[in-house]
Amino acid sequence: MTINQAWCVAATIAADLLCWLRLLCLDRSLADAEPKTLRYRILHTAVRLVRGQHKRKIKIPETWPWARELQAVFQAAFALTAPT
Repeated sequence: MTINQAWCVAATIAADLLCWLRLLCLDRSLADAEPKTLRYRILHTAVRLVRGQHKRKIKIPETWPWARELQAVFQAAFALTAPT
């Protein structure tokens, strides 16, 4: 596999993951958003994993402008069942 083929495969996988994220985890406002908006609001957001009583939680700063949207995305992702 050449470098160009590897980049094409990586770009295709990234596009597929973004489509699945939209389909399974995003509400209407973000599901219809442009890729640039998704990168800015979701993919570039730093969060902290916090250990709590026997499970890890995501801690999102309350001052973040899209804190509620981001929390809903993570809750939807964690609620997905494993494929069988």
